[in-house]
Amino acid sequence: MSGGGGSRLSRFEKSRFIGARDTMIVYDCDDSDQLALLEARLRDDDLLGRNLMQSFGPDTLAEARNRGFRAVGRR
Repeated sequence: MSGGGGSRLSRFEKSRFIGARDTMIVYDCDDSDQLALLEARLRDDDLLGRNLMQSFGPDTLAEARNRGFRAVGRR
């Protein structure tokens, strides 16, 4: 599911921060551990098919938080 060098999702190759709307968790795709978690969720929970993926503009953690998302591992 990763694009090119395996550092981003192919469908969101220009986006660093991707959110899952079912859990309101944002993943940093430049962090290999978080990317692996997100790829597992994509595979296991069909996030794309269920239209539950969110990118942000601007592509920042602050913008994700403005939209109600929280970082992986944060409560």
